[in-house]
Parts: sequence; C-alpha cells; structure tokens
Amino acid sequence: MGTSEPGFLLVGPTMSPIACNTQAVQILTFPNTPEKIRRLNIFLADKVRSSLITQQAGESLEFVKEFKSGKRRYSCRTFRLDSQDNGNGQAVAVLLERHSSGSAALSQVSKQFDLTERERQTVELLVQGLTSKEIGVRMNISPNTVKTFLRLVMVKMGVSRRSGIVGRVVGPQV
Repeated sequence: MGTSEPGFLLVGPTMSPIACNTQAVQILTFPNTPEKIRRLNIFLADKVRSSLITQQAGESLEFVKEFKSGKRRYSCRTFRLDSQDNGNGQAVAVLLERHSSGSAALSQVSKQFDLTERERQTVELLVQGLTSKEIGVRMNISPNTVKTFLRLVMVKMGVSRRSGIVGRVVGPQV
C-alpha cells in the first residue's frame, strides 16, 4: 500500500459507506486489493463497523481516533453533517490520515542526537514509511544520498538498522 494521501468516506445513518475515494478503499481493504473483493460495498460496511467504530456498554457508537491498516497507523477524524432528511439520521464524513504523532517526538530526537535539518527531513519521511527512492524524490536527492543521511543518523543514534531509527522516534520517550 503506497498511498499517503488521505482517505475520505461518507457514511450514512446505518454506518454503511455512501461514497468514498480510492485512498479510503485502499486503506480499508489492505492487505487485499479492492479488485479481489467480490462485494466491496458489504466488505467496506463491515470494515467501518469493525475497525472504525467502538461502543462501550450503554453508550452510543463512537468513531475511533486511531487505527492500524497493515503496519501503518491512521488518524480518524469525523464530521457530523446536517441532515435535511426529516430525522432519518445523520451522515458522517470520515477523514483517514496517516498518523502524525511522531512530529513532537521527532523534534525531541533531533535535538537529542543533534541532527541536521536534512537528516531530520530524511528521518521524518522514513518514519512515514517511505522507501529510499520515495524519500529521494520528495527531497529531490538521489536514493544513495538518502542512504548516506540515514547512515549518519544511525551513527549518531547508536543503532545499526533503519528500524532502530524509527524505534527511537516512535518508541517510548524517556
């Protein structure tokens, strides 16, 4: 799943999707591809109910604030829409965005390990799950330069793998 674009869904009163963009379908169907799912509408409705909605005993349905799709974390923001349908229920707009809670941790880690601005940018994109090639395209540098930045960061952090860098940023801060 190579999308970092936000997913958008519009769900009706029964929490069944009314409309959605391609990114939302990719996020919610991962690791499957939408083409392999026979009844996509039913699959998406079940996925919304099982992954995006919680209900505590005696309480109304609430959307989760965060969920995982594969190894990626997403923030789920909801917006209730005014309805002109004579009380048949409200539609809800749902925005699914790649989780960005690492920005504060990244700032702290950058200071702790004295990272340069370009090293910090490289680490930020690495934490988002991008490959060296994708990072290079975003930063307008070669993948080899990306790897060099990451090697310098590994030395500064005292880790030997890219996952060690990610662990320092998203792991528990002490």
